[in-house]
Amino acid sequence: MTRIRLLLGLRKAFSVFRKTPSSVPSVQSSVGERQMGTTTTGEVDLMRAATCIVGSGPAAHTAAIYTARAELKPILFEGWMANGIAPGGQLTTTTDVENFPGFPQGIMGMELTEKFKEQSLRFGTRVFTETVLRLDLSIRPFRVYTDAKQVDADTVIIATGAVAKRLDFPGAGEGEDGFWNRGISACAVCDGAAPIFRNRPLAVIGGGDSAMEEANFLTKYGSKVYIIHRRDAFRASKIMQKRALDNPKIEVIWNTEVLKASGNARGLLNRLNLRNTVTGEVSVLEVSGLFFAIGHEPATKFLEGQLELDSDGYIVTKPGTTHTSIPGVFAAGDVQDKKWRQAITAAGTGCMAALEAEHYLQEIGGQEGKYS
Repeated sequence: MTRIRLLLGLRKAFSVFRKTPSSVPSVQSSVGERQMGTTTTGEVDLMRAATCIVGSGPAAHTAAIYTARAELKPILFEGWMANGIAPGGQLTTTTDVENFPGFPQGIMGMELTEKFKEQSLRFGTRVFTETVLRLDLSIRPFRVYTDAKQVDADTVIIATGAVAKRLDFPGAGEGEDGFWNRGISACAVCDGAAPIFRNRPLAVIGGGDSAMEEANFLTKYGSKVYIIHRRDAFRASKIMQKRALDNPKIEVIWNTEVLKASGNARGLLNRLNLRNTVTGEVSVLEVSGLFFAIGHEPATKFLEGQLELDSDGYIVTKPGTTHTSIPGVFAAGDVQDKKWRQAITAAGTGCMAALEAEHYLQEIGGQEGKYS
């Protein structure tokens, strides 16, 4: 209900910008003079901004807070179920967040994302619950398209994140019949210290470096950690394999896949039905936690190859910066970070992107008589 009221209030607040096409200035009006008008052409609103932010998590909203406080009047598109995730990003799929500074008692993921948004709105960010369908980065200003809007922006900050890959089997999902966030997770670092996992047997699915790292991490909390792998060999680096295989609390279950997850009377995960991929033998493994470590998929398909990506689809940024392969386009958060993938590191790169966008605008402003 709070989100609905915010959206209705935002729509009302900006209705004053809507005019007929014949009576409004061109959308090319000077952003340097802070003329952020809206033109309606047919069913599409044409908007102008110094900075347009695509995303809705800690990276996006940190960038929004910083650019808004710099009086750049940013536009932020938070998306609507983009990549199957609600506005707010991956944090909306978690329950207790206990490792974000400022909340000593922890905070629910959804509540934290609402606070991000409230702070962005407080400083004047224009937030729209629309999904960006495509960008045109070949022209200046850049163009950002949704179903209902076209934004011409001098800078673009992409903070669309990366979605953890999840397996689909009975009990793996959300809702009454699933154990997602009730024993099943995709982030050991985020959730592994939760009370429901302490001193209990846990399992990790995967065979890469992430699986090895998460399994080793979980041995700090679990009584035993099983690595379930569908093949007879890991693809992880040799050093990561050795660390896992040498850990006395880790046991590998080779050539195995999960058929089903089941729970106890409290509605928490307590066992897995397994099948050996070679013999077909079915067995039961009692665990209190299951962690998917099968990779992430960065939300970059909508870029259509306009920016340099690495082999896994993450945006390539210049080391130590958020600069992408196109000047004036910046990337922050998990969409460019395949290593850490934490809310706090995402927020840090959101800050970097905002400051670098501001500096870039000052540079082009000096050349074009804007942003002085």
